[in-house]
Amino acid sequence: MNEISRAHKPKMSREHAFALLHQMLRIRRFEERCVELYTQEKIRGFLHVCIGEEAVGTGVMHNLRADEAVISTYREHGHALLNRISME
Repeated sequence: MNEISRAHKPKMSREHAFALLHQMLRIRRFEERCVELYTQEKIRGFLHVCIGEEAVGTGVMHNLRADEAVISTYREHGHALLNRISME
């Protein structure tokens, strides 16, 4: 890594990195459960999961200010969970 890229590398605490990882895993587990329920026909209609894209929602939601909002219409479960919407 050269000096310029090292100088611009974001710094993150271990605690913050684990918090982000925890949120990504929470989204993944929720989505996996949704797939199970969908295959059991307990969820009707269409189901578009964001498995493999958990970092996108996590990164976006953790960088929003309190006065900012997100509108999502597709693969939005992760955004909702990270915006304090209950899993139940």
